[in-house]
Amino acid sequence: MKQGAPEEHCQIEALISAISGRWKLLIIYWLAQESCRFNQLQRNLGAITHRTLTRQLTELQESGFVSRKDFRTLPSHVEYSLTPLGESLVPLLLQMHQWTAQNADKMPRPKEQA
Repeated sequence: MKQGAPEEHCQIEALISAISGRWKLLIIYWLAQESCRFNQLQRNLGAITHRTLTRQLTELQESGFVSRKDFRTLPSHVEYSLTPLGESLVPLLLQMHQWTAQNADKMPRPKEQA
């Protein structure tokens, strides 16, 4: 980023829009570890509801970060994984993790969910 006149359209807006929300970066984090079935991903995330996880995965698929593979078996077997675009976010997540580890004592604690 350079100093001076502000850009007419901030380039980062599209990324922020695509990954904003409480769960999307955490979903990307878990999928960076390995491809997951829906229920495993829900267990990894903890407090997320079925409806919210479905919505967040759909939005991440529409944005091109996550792919869904249906094995077309009975019982149903579907796995989610990162696309190459999603994988390209992993270094950014690692940098965010490192920054958080260095600055955790300066940040407010997350509020507990009811």
